[in-house]
Amino acid sequence: ILATHGFEQSELESPRDALAEAGADVRIVSLPETDEHIRGWADGNWGDDVSVDGSLDDYEVEDFDALVLPGGVMNPDRLRADEDAVSFVRGFFEEGKPVAAICHGPWLIVEAGAADNRRLTSYPSIKTDLTNAGGNWVDESVVLDQGLVTSRSPEDLDDFNYKLLEEVNEGVHAGQHA
Repeated sequence: ILATHGFEQSELESPRDALAEAGADVRIVSLPETDEHIRGWADGNWGDDVSVDGSLDDYEVEDFDALVLPGGVMNPDRLRADEDAVSFVRGFFEEGKPVAAICHGPWLIVEAGAADNRRLTSYPSIKTDLTNAGGNWVDESVVLDQGLVTSRSPEDLDDFNYKLLEEVNEGVHAGQHA
């Protein structure tokens, strides 16, 4: 899970817990300047801290089987402005590995150059960003496109987690691309 301060609390914790319950070794990766904890956002206020396992300096795409991009507004906005974070995200697409993004998380898909000709969804306020990047935006709780899983908001987490686990179990997807 790639995240920094301002992630939507439930959009990090729910997929993390679903993956862990399925037996995955889940790691929280953040920016190099991040402390040992990142603070979530919940119900319009700062939420709880989550421990960070390491930074982008500590890990490579090859260290992981899949990537989760939680939303919130601040979190993906900060990450998409960081060249190393965008490169990290792009690497998952280049390797054909599953990527799951929810809410504003698909902003990173745009920055990684992986939205073009992809069917996806997001929080409705960034629909134009995704369509301007060549994506085919649809208003559905969860959208699957060759290893790319996207959802709109915390209300979609059950569907999001189900498809995330399904794609992780399937592994590399030949149709996944940047």
